[in-house]
Amino acid sequence: MSQSLKFYSFIFCLSLILSSIQTFAQKLSAYDLTIDMLDNPLNIDNAKPGFSWKINSNKKNTYQTRYDIRVSNTPSFKKIIWQQSNANQQSVFVRYNGEKLASKTKYFWQVRLKDNHGNTSAWSEIKYFQTGLKPEDWQAKWITVQGKDTSSIIPFLRKQFALKKDVKSATAYITAKGLYEANLNGARISSDYFTPGWTSYKNHIQYQAYPITTLKKGQNVIAVSLGDGWYKGRIGFSNQSKFYGDTRALLLQIDVEYTDGTKEIVISDDSWKSTNGPILASNIYDGETYDARKELNGWDNLGYKESDNWKQVRILENGPEKLVGMSGPAVNKHEEFKALKIFKTPLGETIIDFGQNMVGWVKVTANGNSGTKITLSHAEVLDKNGNFYTTNLRSAKQQNNYILKGKGTEIFEPHFSFQGFRFVKVDGYPGELKLENFTAIAVYSSMSPTGNFTTSNPLLNQLQHNIQWGQKGNFVDVPTDCPQRDERLGWTGDAQAFANTAAYNMDVSSFFTKWLKDVSADQLPNGSVPYVIPNVLNQSDAGSAGWADAATIIPWSMYQSYGDKNILETQYQSMQKWVDYMASQAKDNLWNTGSHFGDWLFYRPNDDNDGRAAVTDKYMIAQTFYANSVQLLINTSKVLGKTEEVKKYTALLNNVKKAYVQEYMTPSGKLVSNTQTAYVLALQFDMLPENLRQQAAKRLVDNVKSYGNHLTTGFLGTPYLCHVLSRFGYQDVSYNLLLQESYPSWLYPVKMGATTIWERWDGIKQDGSFQTADMNSFNHYAYGAIGDWMYKNIAGICSIEENPGYKVFEIAPKPGGKLTSATGELETVYGKIKSSWEIANGVFKLNVTVPVNATAIVTLPGKDKKEKIGSGSYSFESKYKY
Repeated sequence: MSQSLKFYSFIFCLSLILSSIQTFAQKLSAYDLTIDMLDNPLNIDNAKPGFSWKINSNKKNTYQTRYDIRVSNTPSFKKIIWQQSNANQQSVFVRYNGEKLASKTKYFWQVRLKDNHGNTSAWSEIKYFQTGLKPEDWQAKWITVQGKDTSSIIPFLRKQFALKKDVKSATAYITAKGLYEANLNGARISSDYFTPGWTSYKNHIQYQAYPITTLKKGQNVIAVSLGDGWYKGRIGFSNQSKFYGDTRALLLQIDVEYTDGTKEIVISDDSWKSTNGPILASNIYDGETYDARKELNGWDNLGYKESDNWKQVRILENGPEKLVGMSGPAVNKHEEFKALKIFKTPLGETIIDFGQNMVGWVKVTANGNSGTKITLSHAEVLDKNGNFYTTNLRSAKQQNNYILKGKGTEIFEPHFSFQGFRFVKVDGYPGELKLENFTAIAVYSSMSPTGNFTTSNPLLNQLQHNIQWGQKGNFVDVPTDCPQRDERLGWTGDAQAFANTAAYNMDVSSFFTKWLKDVSADQLPNGSVPYVIPNVLNQSDAGSAGWADAATIIPWSMYQSYGDKNILETQYQSMQKWVDYMASQAKDNLWNTGSHFGDWLFYRPNDDNDGRAAVTDKYMIAQTFYANSVQLLINTSKVLGKTEEVKKYTALLNNVKKAYVQEYMTPSGKLVSNTQTAYVLALQFDMLPENLRQQAAKRLVDNVKSYGNHLTTGFLGTPYLCHVLSRFGYQDVSYNLLLQESYPSWLYPVKMGATTIWERWDGIKQDGSFQTADMNSFNHYAYGAIGDWMYKNIAGICSIEENPGYKVFEIAPKPGGKLTSATGELETVYGKIKSSWEIANGVFKLNVTVPVNATAIVTLPGKDKKEKIGSGSYSFESKYKY
């Protein structure tokens, strides 16, 4: 071969290689495939689940032009039960529309995509989902201990059974009245805690489905312990217990398929036996007492011989409650914190500091004599003298006791209790306390982190940290108000105030989907919504403005965050019932009746002689939330195509706003309550005529300045305060409030050493003393709602109402407060959005990342021009000076 021919052959081969590399680099693929935002779920109850996927492509401005989806009941896809091809951009919540799905059946699915550049992907990886059980599929019986279930001791239940053949696959379906932990052949079936979760038990109880891989031919042992939990244990106020029932019970069914295709079912029935174990007590508020001397070694495995103490269980009759598949994320262990220091207080107490206020428990390792009792007490803060402070826990003991068996190294973790704490007081520990013998474990619902936010200001970064940890600590199966005292309830007002921020920080789609089912279930027949969900208070404890509005605010917030119309369809009746309830209570369109919390925990100075307490008329507040819920119902009706309802509620909204103006505004535009919250809510919900809104904003600003650039808002005004100021051109005032370091402000607790959000602006006063002990939580997320403003204004990541789920979104950072840089990230249903900027030498530099199949509209600070960009990474510059 000639040299020239060799050269051209080389060039040709090289071009083929480069072409292949380029083709590979631009390869189109689908990833992160989910069903109803869940990864390979095992108990789908939805008849038309939603398929979603994200798209990989290294080429800019890529969007999907076509998708093919296929579903089969075999991983080989030999039999297709549903397939669909559509020439559109939809890549989230494509609803199943095939033949009726069979119960407790595994289905497999894939997608294949085409993009606007002519690329076609290969079929994606195979994902699966499994349908849940219909009522007739349950063969298991509810079982409980013999006699009345009156003891605080945790019962142990077990059954040894034989399988005749080799096992191909198995699924365990488990639930309980109370809480359960299940073991199979000596090992936990799952890493989940506090199952089956807290729901409106009188209406429905969740069950979990777990794949079982440790079953074998021959003998096996299934073993379960049952805790009181929210079902039977102490819950709510007035020291009430047994709210849902007085008997703990188990319902368990294992569906087994053998390698030869035959099937068998193992169930809970009267062949099981039970006895007491070493857990003498374990409940939500008070903690756990564990006596290792009473351990039943090997009770959950083969080879254990049951003594005469093991009694036959009894069958418990079925109740009226429905069994539903688990729809929210499970509670699991997460971060671990090593003990930072051990010290003595002025009172001589031995304290361990873990450095972070958290929710979970402490794992302790010890060696000592049999009968030695170790007591761990938990607290969030120390008092001004440096002593252990638990008065704010009210009657909750938050105390774990461990009695050693005296045989080598022993490790203790509680089973059916959790604590809210940073500091732990240790009593009775044998020998020298060592840091390495104590580990704090954070426990919360497994919501994927989605958002991150940092700035050039360390105090703001700590505030963001505190917001995230407030969310973690209070999102333990339900959105609680606090995680430490004798309350820990699903307060609706806190949840609605924080919902937007929650959706930035973590994927809360399934978390709120699950909780909203309980909002519907516990909603009163007249449409009123209880203060707490699940409702463990009185029936009359319902209908407070800004609390009950969780029924409308959160479904709309979730729709905006994730773009799934199904949540609006599911919650529509509940939303409508709440709005109709308010209408029924109003007279001449004015809602001025009922009991309301108002702007909870607003600013009240210690000396109120000057009349500076920021008191806002509660009925005035109620009218604004009335209007807002009507507006959200109108929005929802439009999305769902309910034209008659749009007309009906639009007319109602006009009347509600007219009634507000007539009752609460003077002709010149001054409001009856001259407070920040009054003006914030009037402006946020567009209660005022357009020609009077700007002057109202000026009144708001004057009020802020009259308090020395401090906020005075409570739970209802705070989430919207900075949003309203920014909307009406007072971005500088928003930053002044955000960066205010003295009380009352967001940064005051940060300066005081907070690692979570406080319930009160001055939970710890400037002199080191505490606010009133009966209501002073140091882990309360409501005021963390400022996170929504920070993501939208500092990072500039904003959703667009007409394009929910960030299909089209805005990047419009608004620098201020002398910040020199900020970075925000958000993992959306389309992929990761990133907005990162810095200011140096009078130049504003912005870097933006847009996920595939989405579009961003970028606006630089001080500019009116908007630039529309597709997927990829971009850089922008403009001149900027503070």
